[in-house]
Amino acid sequence: MKRIILMLLLYCYTAESFATVDRTPVDTLITDTAFAPANLDLRPYMYVLTAGEQHLSPEQAANMPFTRQESIFHSNTQNNGRVNNCWLRLTVKNKSNKPLSYQLFSGWHDYMYWYVQTPGDKPRLLMETGLMLDKGGVERWNHYAFVVQVPAGALRTFYLHIINKSYNEGALMPALFNAEAYGVFRDKQLDGFRKEAVVIQVLLGMLLVFFSISIINYIQLPDKSYIYFATYILGLILFFALRLDDKPYQLSFFHRWPMLKYYWDIPGLLFCFYLMYLLFGNAFLNLTERYPFMERAFTWVAAIVGGLIILCVYFIRIGQYHMPTIIYSYVYFVTLVPLLAVFVALARRSRHHPLVRFFLYGSVCLYLACLGSFLMHVRPLGLLGALGELAAPTILLIGGVLLQAMFFLAGLSYRNKLVHLERTRTQELLIKQLNKNKELQRKLNEQLEELVKEQTTEILRKKQELEEQRKKQLETEYDKKLTEIELKAIRAQINPHFIFNCLNSIQLFVMQRDYEYAQKYLSDFSYLIRKTLDFSRRNFISLADEITYLNTYLGLEKMRFENRMEYEIVVDPVIATAELEIPAMLLQPYVENAVKHGMTNPKQPTGKLSIYFNQVASDMLECVIADNGIGIARSKSLRMLPKHHQSSGMEISQNRAELLNKMYNTEIHIEIIDRSSEDESDSGTIVKILIPQL
Repeated sequence: MKRIILMLLLYCYTAESFATVDRTPVDTLITDTAFAPANLDLRPYMYVLTAGEQHLSPEQAANMPFTRQESIFHSNTQNNGRVNNCWLRLTVKNKSNKPLSYQLFSGWHDYMYWYVQTPGDKPRLLMETGLMLDKGGVERWNHYAFVVQVPAGALRTFYLHIINKSYNEGALMPALFNAEAYGVFRDKQLDGFRKEAVVIQVLLGMLLVFFSISIINYIQLPDKSYIYFATYILGLILFFALRLDDKPYQLSFFHRWPMLKYYWDIPGLLFCFYLMYLLFGNAFLNLTERYPFMERAFTWVAAIVGGLIILCVYFIRIGQYHMPTIIYSYVYFVTLVPLLAVFVALARRSRHHPLVRFFLYGSVCLYLACLGSFLMHVRPLGLLGALGELAAPTILLIGGVLLQAMFFLAGLSYRNKLVHLERTRTQELLIKQLNKNKELQRKLNEQLEELVKEQTTEILRKKQELEEQRKKQLETEYDKKLTEIELKAIRAQINPHFIFNCLNSIQLFVMQRDYEYAQKYLSDFSYLIRKTLDFSRRNFISLADEITYLNTYLGLEKMRFENRMEYEIVVDPVIATAELEIPAMLLQPYVENAVKHGMTNPKQPTGKLSIYFNQVASDMLECVIADNGIGIARSKSLRMLPKHHQSSGMEISQNRAELLNKMYNTEIHIEIIDRSSEDESDSGTIVKILIPQL
């Protein structure tokens, strides 16, 4: 009976309210000298054009039919189930002798464009603003009142283009204010939004404190659960800081990036209340060791949620703003029962695992807060609208978030306490173990004294073996030093041999009374002597020094043969001559021998000598010395030398190569080829020397 009476009273009050307001629709708002309302409801004068997904220009919209659509206006947040892209038309005729100047306010929306049209002209843009368009900081909230100015006796048509891409749309109630009334309206709105903003700012302050505590605790005790909790709190800070953008006249931290609110609306809920919640629970409860099945479930669900977050961001990127809400609705309803099952399973284990209580209490607080906030919005907004409004920071949701964060932080502190107690217990056990170790050490010392006596004989035997090894090592070092001495002796043999050959050449020039050539030859010869003495003290020289040395030597020989000799030195471009090293004085004897026998071929008017340096492998250098002389076999037959005779210089170089192979464990390979042995019509000698790089 009481319910029936209450409903009758409510009906009478509503009927009386509507009866006192003239809602008769008219095409034109006509003003005269008696027109002076402070706050005029413009719905009876507003005609609507719903554009849907069409992109209409002002000219196109002005030429299309506008109709009366009362359903498009609403005083509270409403879920439209679609993107609202509409045009509002207001025609004002001023019959007074004074200009009309009022302000039109229709709420805060994403995109708003204000046009005016004089009779016979096209619509002209006066102003554009919007939550996703205006980046003016706090002052941007003053940009939502559109000026309606009509000269005396004139007619003006105004168009308001509103675009809300989110399905949940703010209040849309067009009203006309004078300056004083709009100031009062603005102050009233400011007071109401300021109270809500203060709650959010207090929440942000507390979340910052929680974040700082978690970072400090992580520094003291590095643990993944602190990182996940800090990331969860950081996500909440960003989420609620962006909610200030929905509170007009308040400080906006992200007014330069208005789209960030869309990008962190539903994705923020998924990130904070699902992804980081699962990762934190996995690490905090140590599910890997205690509840492996639950750990696998948490891991898989977290991976799925991470993919859904990426999918939501993609849909927002392409302008499908309703898809994240649909995705979140499925996630919300699908996880209601499994979360209850998880809570029941954890409640059964809370006696054996005290950390479960903190996690369970915090989870239940947020679960009930989200459920209560959802149920509060279901009736006025509908199912999807209520899910979309979960992003709105209601007092119930804020309380649930704070309780959950406090329980989780208390659990982390309790975990720190358990770790500290465990460390204290471990230290006590270590002290006891140290006392036992001292006693054991005393017994071991006694046993060691006996073992020392027993091991004396073994030590003496080992000492004798070490002496034998030392003798072998000394013998090895002696052999190495002996090899070095032999190598120095061979280098000492090379120097006189080369000097003797050069002096013969100088003597020839003097006997021919060619003093100018003799002087130049003597100058180059002195350079060679200095380099020879320098190289004789070194085991290895750079390839660049060797090429310079051979160039000087062959230049002297060319002067001696009076240009009856040609030579070339070709280096592979890939070879770094300044960095690559070869044995000193190894190539000169073979070059000298090639000059000696290559210039005495009566069949060749000009002796040709070619030296090639090739990089046959990454660690192998090939040197080829080729001449067109009489060859090895012909030279031996003319000189009546033994079959296996070779010049002293070449023999010395061969010995040097063998000693270097022995001393540095290399494989320098020298091969001498007589061209006539392969082709009787050909003559000359080819010497191939392979030099590995150490």
